[in-house]
Amino acid sequence: MNTTALYPLRFMPIYQYRLWGGRRLANLLSTPLPADIPIGEAWLLSDREDHVSVVADGSRKGQTIRQLLEESPERMLGKWADSFERFPLLLKFLDAREMLSVQVHPSDSQTNYLPAGEQGKTEAWVVLKAGVGSRIYAGLKPGTTSDTLRQALTNRVLEDQLASFIPQSGDCVFLPAGTVHALGNDTVVFEVQENSDITFRLYDWDRVDHKTGQPRALQVEEALACIDFTQGSVVPVVPEVLREQPTQCERLLSCPHFRLWRYQGEVPFVVGAEGEPRVLVCLAGTGELEQAGTTYPVTQGDVFLLPAVIGACVYRPHGVVSVLEVALPG
Repeated sequence: MNTTALYPLRFMPIYQYRLWGGRRLANLLSTPLPADIPIGEAWLLSDREDHVSVVADGSRKGQTIRQLLEESPERMLGKWADSFERFPLLLKFLDAREMLSVQVHPSDSQTNYLPAGEQGKTEAWVVLKAGVGSRIYAGLKPGTTSDTLRQALTNRVLEDQLASFIPQSGDCVFLPAGTVHALGNDTVVFEVQENSDITFRLYDWDRVDHKTGQPRALQVEEALACIDFTQGSVVPVVPEVLREQPTQCERLLSCPHFRLWRYQGEVPFVVGAEGEPRVLVCLAGTGELEQAGTTYPVTQGDVFLLPAVIGACVYRPHGVVSVLEVALPG
């Protein structure tokens, strides 16, 4: 067993081609984007076989999150060590230059629509940038049924059945599994979700993928089966301000799959917790993370996993910063 001490672990982003993507993640992350193709997603922390996150620096440089969890689950996950075989969350930045497909994700209980070893997909977005034409579709208008959605698809007017709003920078949007949703037209968001990659496309705006020359596949029947038709429109959550001074701390949301806080200010603040892992995402500004007398530089776009064994740390901003902290359920 590798007995090298654990520390705040910074991970390299994993860039993903998406036909609806753009190039603006280059302004958010220091790792260069691939060649001149649309990049829609940067996977920030991923414990999936097809795309697994790699430690960027320190004595654990080059190791994957999978290797770390297999080596010492108790030190990495603390009280959650016996609950999860892999890290249960997937974190991303999304650059939606165009509109994503109208889509829905199954819940954990809809096992008929989940491949072996997969789970459902509840997620949340924090809006980082919104342009003049930005829009988020989330939920259904009153009275919408499976039949009205089918008719709208036939007539290519599906958006008439979808609830929507114009996003603002800073908005947090909670999307339980079963929520019909899409976003785009010049929108950049942070996303936290269950560790799942199951998406059923209901409609893709009649687009053609330039790589294949073909439309992307739809999964209309699966999507309709997974929609929660009891859910109405979705609007941004109202943050709970836990403190305003010296650094503002807001609880953005708490659900059965994850918890999310936002810190904004220029005065040092405490992050992390004894006995459980936390993830830090630096949205704006720079600073350093101090743990056991050692400091770790933090720049915009950096993602750090704080293993359970290291407990609380101090974040020392260099000017005004905006930092998200992500935790597993309480």
